[in-house]
Amino acid sequence: MIPLSILDLAPVTEGSDVQHTFANSLSLARLGERLGYRRFWLAEHHNMPGIASAATSVLIGYIAGGTQSIRVGSGGIMLPNHAPLQVAEQFGTLGALYPGRIDLGLGRAPGTDQAAARALRRYYANADEFPADVSELLRYFEPAQANQPVRAVPGAGIEVDVWILGSSLFGAQLAAQMGLPYAFASHFAPDAMESALALYHREFRPSKRLKAPHTMLALNVVAADTDAQASRLFTTQQQAFVNLRRGRIGLVQPPLRSAEAMLDFCSPEERAGVDRALSCAVIGSPATVRKGVADFIARHRPSELILTANIFDHGARERSFELAFDAINGAGAV
Repeated sequence: MIPLSILDLAPVTEGSDVQHTFANSLSLARLGERLGYRRFWLAEHHNMPGIASAATSVLIGYIAGGTQSIRVGSGGIMLPNHAPLQVAEQFGTLGALYPGRIDLGLGRAPGTDQAAARALRRYYANADEFPADVSELLRYFEPAQANQPVRAVPGAGIEVDVWILGSSLFGAQLAAQMGLPYAFASHFAPDAMESALALYHREFRPSKRLKAPHTMLALNVVAADTDAQASRLFTTQQQAFVNLRRGRIGLVQPPLRSAEAMLDFCSPEERAGVDRALSCAVIGSPATVRKGVADFIARHRPSELILTANIFDHGARERSFELAFDAINGAGAV
């Protein structure tokens, strides 16, 4: 059976607030732990009213402290926004508090707009700095040496699983060269997925951290009792993508009256763009999810899957992850 994980964006829904969002994230993590999900990851975003996971390491500590065994981590920390030493100290602290349970996924995008990137006061000349910063960060997790001028305290010698995240060939090549596990953002940027996976497997070099290639693909999965119900729930995510492209960034919206209502909500050109961005999605009843996920696994052969579901109603969201877990396990995927 393929390991399943949860990617949570800590969604702030219309009519709610961040306090309820954080309580919902913990509730979802506890449900995932009971069901058997392997990981619960949170993503760093800034200046986005509908996403409350900006202080990602803080929220990881909250979730890890409220659970017992599920791995908790970042999907990811956007390294251009941070000094590598600070990230090592934060995740070294988490690794010391919750041994063997902390994942550190690293991305090279800022996770925000240019104004917020400037406000974060970290400036990258170009993407070539990302590999050097990853190397520096990894060194801080090595056991400290006697003559080492700067060390991460906590951090040195503490076990933290480090992943490279990406949506292009850049991250795949870096993960392969460094011998790190690779997670691809196929849930919103699937175009380069097959090329990136092929490159990663072809160029992978074993390291002290990883002896063989290990991949995780992100997949939108919305499950409900019927296909029609699931398709309606999915209109929340579709609206979000249309509004993002329109520059209307706000709170997470309730679903439309039906999936067909998307025809009135957006233009054919907008709908085509959303359909392409969200093409890695399985939406439907348990039977539909079972077949769709099994087909996805058979085609792309990931080592793991991480599921995400931007559903307005928290009860329906938890129900979706429960139905999806049971359905995928019933598929007999390996």
